[in-house]
Amino acid sequence: MAMSVGGDKAAEKPMSDINTTPLVDVMLVLLIIFLIAIPVAIQAIKLKLPDVRYDPTTTKPENVSLSITTDKDGRCAVYWNLSRVTHEELLEKAVTKLKAEIARQGGVGNPDLELPEAHIRGDVNVPYQCIGGAIYTMQMAGFAKVGFISEPPAGGNIQRL
Repeated sequence: MAMSVGGDKAAEKPMSDINTTPLVDVMLVLLIIFLIAIPVAIQAIKLKLPDVRYDPTTTKPENVSLSITTDKDGRCAVYWNLSRVTHEELLEKAVTKLKAEIARQGGVGNPDLELPEAHIRGDVNVPYQCIGGAIYTMQMAGFAKVGFISEPPAGGNIQRL
């Protein structure tokens, strides 16, 4: 067995090295805690968000163009082409337009029947309830396709399909 019983004066100086064992122990404990806590703290549902893309709009004469904004009093203002309409007038005009278009194409029995679309242009500052009300009204009238008209992003960052 080896034993130190004094002797060399150089070996008797105080130890000045840092003991890293407690530091490593603490770091390992923190690592384990974070490995367990991060999946619990970060909960996200996997979604595929839509990409920004620009599809040139082909406007057909039978399609309906709606513009939605707010008036001075902050109320919803819906325009059919260029004339302002109320909710009831919008429903009536949409039903009339759809019936006329179906009759023009030969009735509901026509296998090549192409129903018109509703294109909505909404101001950026319009509350969604105004746009949602117009969508709901057009769907109540029987329009199967209701879409939005938007501006492509500035700077040419356009993704095409």
